[in-house]
Formats: sequence, C-alpha cells, structure tokens
Amino acid sequence: MRAVKPYLEVRLRRIHVTRGERTVLRGIDWHIRPGQRWVLVGANGAGKTQLLKLIAGAVWPVPEPHSLRRYRWGREVRSSPYEAQDEIAYVGPERQDRYERYGWNHSVEQIIGTGIHRSDIPLQELVAADRRTIAALARRLGLTALLSRRFLTLSYGERRLVLLARALASRPRLLLMDELLNGLDAARHANALRFLATTRRSRLPWILSVHRREDIPATATHVLILEDGRVHYRGPRSRAPLARWFAPAPALTRLRVPRSRRRGRLLVRLTGAQVFLDEHRALSGITLSIRQGECWVIHGPNGSGKSTLIRTIYGDHGVAAGGRIERAGIVSGVPLENFKRTVGLVAPHLQADHPRDLTVAEVVQSGRRASIGLVDAPSTADRAAARAALACFD
Repeated sequence: MRAVKPYLEVRLRRIHVTRGERTVLRGIDWHIRPGQRWVLVGANGAGKTQLLKLIAGAVWPVPEPHSLRRYRWGREVRSSPYEAQDEIAYVGPERQDRYERYGWNHSVEQIIGTGIHRSDIPLQELVAADRRTIAALARRLGLTALLSRRFLTLSYGERRLVLLARALASRPRLLLMDELLNGLDAARHANALRFLATTRRSRLPWILSVHRREDIPATATHVLILEDGRVHYRGPRSRAPLARWFAPAPALTRLRVPRSRRRGRLLVRLTGAQVFLDEHRALSGITLSIRQGECWVIHGPNGSGKSTLIRTIYGDHGVAAGGRIERAGIVSGVPLENFKRTVGLVAPHLQADHPRDLTVAEVVQSGRRASIGLVDAPSTADRAAARAALACFD
C-alpha cells in the first residue's frame, strides 16, 4: 500500500521584502498548516502577489537577524525554498503571462501534462497513464472540450483554469492561487468554486488571493488581510473583519443620454467577418458597425471571442477571405499603424509584451506611439501627456 503523501507546512517570522528600492512586505508573521484553506485579502499594491511568490520561493526576503522562512513535510524541515519549490504549485497572472511572452503555444493536453512531469514545456511523451490523469482533471474543471486546442487560442479565463489543472497534475503539497477567479464567467467561476469545495476531503493546504466577496469559497477556513505590506488580520475566517474590505457596491444611476439626430462618423465596419487562430475558428459571420460617439459593451462567456473581436478591430488579427473589415482612413497603401495610433487598446496580453525594465512613466509614454516599449526618446509633449494620464488614475 502506498503511503499517504504528507502536505507542506510553512512558517514565516519577521519577514521583510523589498522590490527595487521599495519595501513591499514588513514584519510578516504567518504559519500555514496542512488542512488549512486561506483567503488572502488586500487592496491593489498591498503585497498579496509578493507574499505568495515569497512562499513559492521565487522572491527572497531581506536578510534580517532572527528572520525565518521554513518548510516542513513529514519529519523533514528546510530553511531554503529550493528543496520545497517543486512541492508548491503556483497559479497566477504572471505565470500565465509567460506563455504569451515566450510563445508557448502547445495543446491544452500537453500543457497539463507538463504538470505531471514538472517542466515548463513538454519534454516527455505522454503515456496512457498520463492521458488518463489529464482527462480526469479536465472533467473535474470542465475543460474536456479544450484538450486538443492550442493554449494561446484560449480566452483569458480558460487559460487560467488550464494552468490550475496543470498545477493539480503535479500533485502539490501546497497550492497557491493568485486571483484565480478573476476573468471567469459565471459558469466557470462556479466550476472553480466547486473544485475548491472538494479540497476539504483532503488536507491539501491552499491560499487564494481575492478582490471580491463572492470569490471567497465557502470552504475557506482562515483569512489573512494585508494593508500596506503589513498583516492587518490573520486568523479564523469566522472572526475576520471583512466588512470594511468588501463594502457594498454603490447603486447604479441611470443617466438620460440625449439622442443625437445625426449619426456619427463611421470608425470601423465588419461584414461577414471570420477570424481563425491557429486553425481554430474564433469568430464567424460578424457584421458590426461602430460609429463616433457610440460606447459598446461586449459580453459573453469565456471562449466566446470577446478578446479576439477587440483585437481584430484594433488590427492584431486578420479577417479571413469572404469577410471584410473597413477602418476609417485606411485604404490601399495606407499603413495599418496609422489607425492603431488613433486607438487605445487595454488588454491582459499587453502586460506580458512590455519590456520589464521600463518604468511606469515610459510604458504610459509609449501609448503616444502605439508601440511596445519606446522606439524614440519621449518628447516634452509625450511626457506631459503621460503625467496627465497618470494623475487621472492617481
């Protein structure tokens, strides 16, 4: 009979973490035991991601007298993360961005299989036992229909759940989930919560960072609240002061918008548009006109083609033969870049595209050129426009 695999216990004491010249975590004390299911709460910039990366061993604490980071499984205790890293599974936006950055476009089955073999990219052939494990995980997370698809053809939410399946395939001793539920539609959100509910049958410890009250699983046992890099609360969920962190959303006010008698100038028109991503048909028969002064909301489940439609309008994807796309000012011989410089695009994949050594100001300045990174030195006008935009969002 195979012995039951012990789960990981982690203890942090008086931990400080700096990134660049900024201290992002201060005096962290935390003890994570097998069987505990933690929710990590805090505002943007509170230090949630850095804390998870610290536990995962990807970030080092500031050397301090009497500071401590220890990992225990069974009778073994380690003070270095190197021995424990392979036993910790981490799922988060930054890990997801790596696939976009490096163009790792393997099939979903292969991606989940890398969890079994604990490698970044497929290095070994999948045997029958591997395929059975992958199929079982795909059923558990509602991913069966995606197994043959290429990873980079999936939606943002679909990719996140595939990486969760990959993490589970590694049979981790500790599971870290950074904003796992962000970007999931209602059905996949419910699926993920159902999965987390099943973990109460094991002693697998996990930590899930959240921004919304509805993302807190009913099976969570403990809560840690971070505020400005410090622990504000750490303890049982039943006593956690969550009310101040999840204030009720303000009531929506219906505004009366005067209807113009004149139709705005045509900006983009799609006619019978089909778009293929690596032989997968992502859009089919789209006919749509967008005019000046109109504000559209695109809604649909994960995988319905929302991001593909936006990137097609922008010019990142082409329309297949038989369909058509027209853009204001773009005729034969006029570079598409002229249109892109008049359009602002905000999308998750852009976070992976920009060079890591750029400052925040330089990334914003690059928007004036619709470029990834800065091709030329920013002008005085570029700097002024960037300062104004940054001030707008505090």
